[in-house]
Amino acid sequence: MTDIQPVRRALLSVSDKTGLVEFATQLSTRGIDLVSTGGTAKALRDAGLAVRDVSELTGFPEMMDGRVKTLHPAVHGGLLALRDDAGHVASMEEHGIGAIDLLVVNLYPFEATVAAGADYDTAIENIDIGGPAMIRAAAKNHKFVNVVVDVEDYGAMLAELDANGGGTSYAFRQRLAQTAYARTGAYDAAVSTWMASAIGEATPRRRVFAGTLSQGLRYGENPHQAAAFYTDGSAEPGVATAVQHQGKELSYNNINDTDAAFRLVAEFAPEDGPACAIIKHANPCGVARSASFAAAFASAFDCDRTSAFGGIVALNGTLDGDTARAISEIFTEVVIAPDATDEAKEVFSAKKNLRLLTTGGLPDLRAPRLAARQVSGGWLVQDDDNGHIAASDLKVVTRKAPTDAQVADLLFAWTVAKHVKSNAIVYAKGGQTVGIGAGQMSRVDSSTIAALKAGRMGKEIGLDQSPAIGSVVASDAFFPFPDGLLAAAEAGATAVIQPGGSMRDDAVIAAADDAGLAMVFTGMRHFRH
Repeated sequence: MTDIQPVRRALLSVSDKTGLVEFATQLSTRGIDLVSTGGTAKALRDAGLAVRDVSELTGFPEMMDGRVKTLHPAVHGGLLALRDDAGHVASMEEHGIGAIDLLVVNLYPFEATVAAGADYDTAIENIDIGGPAMIRAAAKNHKFVNVVVDVEDYGAMLAELDANGGGTSYAFRQRLAQTAYARTGAYDAAVSTWMASAIGEATPRRRVFAGTLSQGLRYGENPHQAAAFYTDGSAEPGVATAVQHQGKELSYNNINDTDAAFRLVAEFAPEDGPACAIIKHANPCGVARSASFAAAFASAFDCDRTSAFGGIVALNGTLDGDTARAISEIFTEVVIAPDATDEAKEVFSAKKNLRLLTTGGLPDLRAPRLAARQVSGGWLVQDDDNGHIAASDLKVVTRKAPTDAQVADLLFAWTVAKHVKSNAIVYAKGGQTVGIGAGQMSRVDSSTIAALKAGRMGKEIGLDQSPAIGSVVASDAFFPFPDGLLAAAEAGATAVIQPGGSMRDDAVIAAADDAGLAMVFTGMRHFRH
C-alpha cells in the first residue's frame, strides 16, 4: 500500500454549514469532484460550485422525508471498497461504483434539539441514521478514505492535501478515523442517555459517557499524571463554559477546585444577597453572606486565613472593584463570578497570574445531573446531590427549640456542609462559617478540628474568645455517639442540625438536652466522599 492516497472525489452532507462553502471551494480548486445531498448541495450550488446530487450515484431520489438518501451500495461501496483488492475493484467496475476518497459529514443536531426542550417525536426525528452509517464505513476503510466530522478539521484537511500533492498520509487518516468513531460514539451516547430519561429508566443496562476535548493540561493532580479537560456540551454556567479574562492556563486542580467553589456559592440565590466561598483542595475554608461582596469576602477569609492562601474565590454575583481590591491583598489562584465590572478587571490586571473567570450566570443545582466515578473494573454512577431543605422541613427533637436567627444559621451551615468532604462539621454564626472540619475518619475529630481552627482564627483576628462560642453546628451525617455533639457543645455551639437516623438518636438527643442545646433533624444526609 502506498502511504499517500490521492483525493479525487468528496461526498459532503452536513447539518452545521459553518465554513462549508469556503471548504468546498478550496476542495474544488484542488480538482476534487464534489458530491452532495439535500440542503448541502443547494448551499454549494448557490455559491456557484459544481456539485453532483447523491441521487445521481444511487439512481434513487431522496425519499421518506429525507430518511433514505445515502443508504445505498453506490455510496457505501464507494466508501468501503479496498482499492488494492482485485475482487473489490471488479465489483466496483461491474456495478458502476465510483470511489469516494473524502467524506465530510456532521450529524443532525440531536444534542441541541434535546437541550432546546424538544418533545419526544421531534427528538426522534433528529436522530441521524445515514450520517453515522457513512462515518463508520469511511472510518473503517481509513486505509484509503478520509472522514471529516468536525468543522475544526477543515483547515487541517486542506493543509494535508497541500503537503502531499493532493493526497493524505495514513497517519492523518488514522487520526481522522479515531475522531470519527469518537463522534458517533458520543452521538449514540447522547441518544441513549436521553432515551433512558424519556422512558424513565433510572438504571439502564448500558450507560455511556462522552466528552469533547476542551484543552490539554500540563498534568493532572501531580506532574507524573497525564490529563485533559473534556466538556459535555452543556451550556450550564460554570468553569467549563466560563470566559477567562486573564491569567495563565487553568490546571487540573484549578478546574476541580473552581468547580467546587462555584457550585457551593450557587447554593445562595443572588436575590437573597451577596455570598462568597473560598475553596482549597475542593473543601471550603470559608463561606459567608453579607450586605456586600467585599464584606462577604472579608467574613469568609476570617474563617481560615491560613488555608485561604492560594485558594479559589467564588461569588454569586458581579465582582466589583472594592471586592477585587480586597481579594488582591492575598495570593489567590482563581476568582469566578457570573460577571465582573470593568473596574474589577482593571484591579486584577496588575495580578498577571490570577485567573478571572466570568460565567454569565449560576448553575441550577436542582436540575437533574449525573455524577460518575471510575473504580477498578467499572463506574459508580449516581444522581448528583441536589437535595435541599427549608425551615419547614426541620424537626425539632430537643426540649429547646432554635430561635429564628439560629434557624437561619443552621440552614446556612447545613448548605455549606453539603460541600465539605465527609465527615463534615461546620460551625457558623451570623451568616458566616467560623470553623470547618473536613474529611476525618471520626466525626468527633472533625468537630474538634473545626473548633481548634475557630479558636486559632479568633486569636488571629483579635477576638477575645473563639467565634465558635454562640455558634450553630452542622453535621453532614448523624452523630453515632454523643461524643461528637458534646465536642461541639464544649466549643460553644448552641444549636445543632443533623440528619438523625442513628440507633443511638435517643442518647444523642438526651446529651443535647443535658448540654442545653437546641437540635433539629433534617431527615437528609449529605455524604461527600
